[in-house]
Amino acid sequence: MNPLGLYEPGTSPVHRAPAGGKLVALLVFAVVTFVLGSPAVLGGCVLAVVLLHGIARVPARRCWQIARVLVPLVLVVFLLQWWMLGLDSAAVVCLRLLAALAAANLFTLTTRVDDVVTAVERGLGPTRRLGVRPERIGLLVGLTLQAVAALSTIATQVREAQRARDADRSLAAFAVPFLVRTLRHADDLGEALAARGVGDD
Repeated sequence: MNPLGLYEPGTSPVHRAPAGGKLVALLVFAVVTFVLGSPAVLGGCVLAVVLLHGIARVPARRCWQIARVLVPLVLVVFLLQWWMLGLDSAAVVCLRLLAALAAANLFTLTTRVDDVVTAVERGLGPTRRLGVRPERIGLLVGLTLQAVAALSTIATQVREAQRARDADRSLAAFAVPFLVRTLRHADDLGEALAARGVGDD
């Protein structure tokens, strides 16, 4: 299971919201969080995302999965920023990062990839007259979301295998199998796209 997403079925208002609207809201939210510079306001943004996780009735196990990934990342960033820029700047940077990533996680948990692709294709439909191919952009968005999920799943599985071999501190024990499995996944994906004729034109 990917700790950074994959659709979690549900019937909450967040699940039922249109995929296109949620995508636009996510982009606007990300822009707003990177414009804001007040730790208090950014803390409110984080709390709002946490509240939306509750409204979406995201299971505790999924919340733990994202927390297990985000907390160490944010902690490292905080310590580096505190050392280089000071406490206030570190707090702002980390709150921005936490709010944006948590919102993106909520989006992937409550939105099917197919719905996102369809929304992108519909939204870009009028641009077809300008030579833009919405179906290609929709495919790119879908593949990007799935690639993030796939790489995260591979990393989790490799890490678990590494721990089972009692090789937690070995960089090579993680990097080599992760690279091999990632290349294999990319090769399988390329073959699948070629079999469907993607890129023939």
